[in-house]
Amino acid sequence: MIYPDVPGGGSLQNGRMRLPGWFTERIESAPPESELRVSTLELFFDLVFVFTVTQLTSLLVDGLQAGKPIEGALRVLLVFGVIWWMYAGYAWLTNAIPPVRPARRMLILLGMAGFMIVALAIPSVFDGDGTAFAIGYLLLITVHAGLYLQATSAIARVVPFNLGGLALIGVASLVGAPYNYLLWGAAVLLLWGSPYFIGQKGFALKAGHIVERHGLLVIVVLGESIVAIGIGATGLHVDFTLGLAAVLALALTACLWWLYFGGDDEVRAEHTLAGAEPVRRTRLILGAYFYAHIPMLLGVVAVAAGVKKLIGHPVDPLKPSAAVTLAVGVALFLAGNAWFRQVLDITGNRVRNAGALIALMTTALGLWSGLAQLTALVVLVTAVITLERRSVLHSPLPRPVAH
Repeated sequence: MIYPDVPGGGSLQNGRMRLPGWFTERIESAPPESELRVSTLELFFDLVFVFTVTQLTSLLVDGLQAGKPIEGALRVLLVFGVIWWMYAGYAWLTNAIPPVRPARRMLILLGMAGFMIVALAIPSVFDGDGTAFAIGYLLLITVHAGLYLQATSAIARVVPFNLGGLALIGVASLVGAPYNYLLWGAAVLLLWGSPYFIGQKGFALKAGHIVERHGLLVIVVLGESIVAIGIGATGLHVDFTLGLAAVLALALTACLWWLYFGGDDEVRAEHTLAGAEPVRRTRLILGAYFYAHIPMLLGVVAVAAGVKKLIGHPVDPLKPSAAVTLAVGVALFLAGNAWFRQVLDITGNRVRNAGALIALMTTALGLWSGLAQLTALVVLVTAVITLERRSVLHSPLPRPVAH
């Protein structure tokens, strides 16, 4: 059978879809190393990185408890900004230099030590531990640059920006507000904007590894919101309302998982990346797996913080800051996921963008009852998933015609 609506045609042979030549040529043009998969050491590295996410959640909760939600959110954004830049750098590093030799593994473990120091400093990074954060960050930069130089000299264009960001963070640890915030903000802008000055040449990234590495990271980070349920319920009697709130919080996390993993987005993403020439592939990875993942990961942090504040007294009204945090968390994840899909030319994102706007409106329910807002968010995200599924099932299929 031939599918005329597919450019170049496509046929069904022996029960399997045979893709048109133009499509297979694009995929096959990727280097053989594209079969590289994530190692257990990289997953171990991600577990250490997620400790920083736990610390960021605590930082956000501290801001809510102190009555300074905006300042707490600003701190989370600034710290996450510089940490996420280096995490992405290590994901690219192991993509180019697989940690298969003992020396490389030892250096990756040394980089993990840097992340541990950084994570430990997060709660007081603006109140005396900025120097410790800078030392851990220096260790991250040094290991990253030393290893990456084995793969490409292009990393030499990145190092000055990394050191510039480190210098700004170091100076910020020596001054008080508001200058420290301005310096941190400058560091984030310098790091996030550096790809436009560095360019995308010289980074031969392997599609399958990038997709798998970030998928595993999202799973582990989603586990943070589950941990928040347990931390928030510590020492409390498990009655009906607490059990119901815990189950609904789990359901909300499951809905976020479904948004990211429930379809075939990973397969389509890998095919799109593998079929792109190296410079365009690097640009797509920056857009989808660096920038678009920022709102998704921050969304999980916000959801975890909101659940942590809600779980102890689920029926009671939430403080405005907590209700906003929970709503914004879901909205950020929905919007970020739609952005991610759009960068990779995955269509059908209107429902997700609409869901992000509606999620913000659930704040009003949170002011009446935290449990009501949590229920509404579960229903909302479930509806988004269902509507998208129905639109896919009812979309017209190409009609096969005899060849």
